[in-house]
Amino acid sequence: MGEVINLRQARKARARAGKEAQAQENRARFGRTGAEKQRDADTAERDDRRHEGHRIGPHTEDDKDPDGGTA
Repeated sequence: MGEVINLRQARKARARAGKEAQAQENRARFGRTGAEKQRDADTAERDDRRHEGHRIGPHTEDDKDPDGGTA
C-alpha cells in the first residue's frame, strides 16, 4: 500500500518550492551591487569608444568618385 500524505501540506510545500525557485532566479538577475553595475557600464562605454575610434571616416580619399564627387 502507498504512503499516506496530507494533500494540504504537499500543496503548500510545492508552492514554497516554486517561490524559492523564483526568488533564486530574481537574485541572479537583479542581485548586482551598484559598483558592479557601474563597472559594467564603464566597460561598455570604453568598448564603444574604442570601437568608434577605429571607424574610418566618411570623407577619405578612397570615398571619392572618379568624376570628382563623393560616394
